[in-house]
Amino acid sequence: MYQLAPNIELLFTEAGDYHDRVRAAAAAGFDAVEMWGPTGADAPATPKDLPALKAALEETGTQLTAQLSEPRTQFMIPPRDHSEFFRKLDEGVEIARDLGCPRIVVGSGTGFGGAKRQTQLDDLIEIYRRAIAQIDGSGIVLALEPVNIRVDHPGALLDRTSEAAYVARGVDSPQFGILYDIYHSAVENEDMAVELRGAADVLAYVQLADAPGRGEPGSGELDWDERLSILRDCGYDGPIGLEYYPTTESSASVRVIVEKAARA
Repeated sequence: MYQLAPNIELLFTEAGDYHDRVRAAAAAGFDAVEMWGPTGADAPATPKDLPALKAALEETGTQLTAQLSEPRTQFMIPPRDHSEFFRKLDEGVEIARDLGCPRIVVGSGTGFGGAKRQTQLDDLIEIYRRAIAQIDGSGIVLALEPVNIRVDHPGALLDRTSEAAYVARGVDSPQFGILYDIYHSAVENEDMAVELRGAADVLAYVQLADAPGRGEPGSGELDWDERLSILRDCGYDGPIGLEYYPTTESSASVRVIVEKAARA
């Protein structure tokens, strides 16, 4: 059975602040959660009371599986000043270690029309090689997320799983891999089985939402028995982040995926 991690930006919001959402998730039977940026440097994430969040995680025995890197850096857009990214990376790693979070999710930023795509992918490899050198020995894994450009993130450089895998192999570190988001991949009309066969060796984390709509599993058109079977067949046995916009009360919205994950 997969460990499921509700995203506390989007789920259990009815409980109140983030630390109370952790407690609500635990009361609903979850032993893991994920979140966006810890300090709220980027909208729509908001600042967390980190001591209170840590206390709730420890009190409930809940694992924080992933947090977002801050800020969202436009790596390829001139003047290509990445200093704030590298400065905040150290802060993010320190927070992640304090909260017991093993992963920080990173992105590609917007693509730049004035440079070849291949050049930008290779530049991204060099940026993340430097990032890994900076956090070497921390135990934190950076998970690079390709996102759909058709609905949610128009203009993003990385929208293909295969290109994210190319960057991860170029970085070539056990502290670097990719985040495969079932929703983003489906919106881009990727063949999940094909993409995961080609990226299984660099797969560091998985998230999900149904498509279309980015709601809970069962609200869209995806076959979740099939999707979880494909995921299992590729060898992934890590946690799955539930990063969706619920169309009903949080505890009820997870019912479909909890039942199917129990059989996967």
